[in-house]
Amino acid sequence: MKLVLASTSPYRRELLGRLGVPFEVAAPDVDETPLPGESPDDTAQRLSVLKARAVAEHFPDALVIGSDQVALLEGRQLGKPGSHDKAVEQLRAMRGKALEFHTALTVLNARTGSVQTANVPVRLVMRDYSDAQIEAYLDKDQPYNCCGSARSESLGIALIARYETEDPNALVGLPLIKLTEMLANEGLDVLTYGGA
Repeated sequence: MKLVLASTSPYRRELLGRLGVPFEVAAPDVDETPLPGESPDDTAQRLSVLKARAVAEHFPDALVIGSDQVALLEGRQLGKPGSHDKAVEQLRAMRGKALEFHTALTVLNARTGSVQTANVPVRLVMRDYSDAQIEAYLDKDQPYNCCGSARSESLGIALIARYETEDPNALVGLPLIKLTEMLANEGLDVLTYGGA
């Protein structure tokens, strides 16, 4: 079966590429606005399913991977900053504090209608960095399309004191440990893909 990533995120694309299985990328057209009263876990899960379903309509014989990430700081959801000023605001608010990232994953078998979902949380503790360090980081990394403004796979790692998770890839946006399990459930073993 064809494998399709329902995301245009370069970070998710790079992570999925590590598995060595050919895949296509398709942009899901979904409204990512959280619903009133919705928890971060529920928001991420709902959006990962919506993204997979939106793309599956165009790939009826594919395994479609949807993923979404929501960060929570002191009860407030953080999304992608989209601008320098918003990134500064997010990073100042996160300074010296703990926050949670909820990375939801969906694998949808468009042929059978089977849907697997999971949420892989990450607890993150940020360093007590300065405003000058924030500006230097943003100038070099420009993480305006990253949830919470801290690109952990790049220079943003210098802003992080520590993190706890069952899968460090979840912080980047695609939990590969859980994904390989879900793909295996659908008959796609990444270790034996393509034969020996």
